Amino acid sequence: MDSGAEPGTARIRQQAVRRFAAWLADEQEIDHDPFLGLASPKIDTKVVPRLTDEELRLMLKACAGDHLHDRRDEACLRLLVETGMRAGELLALSVHDVDLVRGVVTIRKGKGGRGRHVPFQTQTGAVIDCYLRVRQHHQLSDTPALWLTETGGRAQLSYHGLRIALLARATAVGIEGFHIHRLRHTFASRFLSHGGTEGSLMEVAGWRTRQMVDRYSSDTAAERALTETRRLRLGDL
Repeated sequence: MDSGAEPGTARIRQQAVRRFAAWLADEQEIDHDPFLGLASPKIDTKVVPRLTDEELRLMLKACAGDHLHDRRDEACLRLLVETGMRAGELLALSVHDVDLVRGVVTIRKGKGGRGRHVPFQTQTGAVIDCYLRVRQHHQLSDTPALWLTETGGRAQLSYHGLRIALLARATAVGIEGFHIHRLRHTFASRFLSHGGTEGSLMEVAGWRTRQMVDRYSSDTAAERALTETRRLRLGDL
């Protein structure tokens, strides 16, 4: 820690050395495991502030336009905010993964190899439909990948391209400190604030552990607790 390394980095390094020390002790290369009883560095939970509904509306308005990238950026933004899917999952979608009739996106392979279905509402479906109609005129429209670029030799939108595109929309409306992952945090906080259950959130977001719910919605936990307490009206005696 004296070197200035982050607690998370120190923990990872310590775990590697711990395994090696345990192996040396098992092989009797050393008298004892020097790490026994030594606590790992405590990792502080970083609070990532969610985007407000007004900021989201401003970003969506910033996507206004008839060009492919305008329709694409709005569709990507709406899907990320409404479904909470990871950026990598969004970029991996093919045209056939979107069912506009049922309002469902199929994520074939999420983190950890787990696929899932995530729903979207009519507004998002309409925006995706608009994008697909513009996409039909792209010279590489037969490419399976859902999200295409307008320039360059690469047809499929990359993570770098998505990051730059959405950052430009955020910057245009004065939102500071934007990064794509804030949208996933925003989704989790909005889901719970609107009355969604933690179990449903885990299923839709593709999480296996309850700890992820706390990690992604910690910034509004106090706000939700206050709202819930007022709703209970415990003072009505």
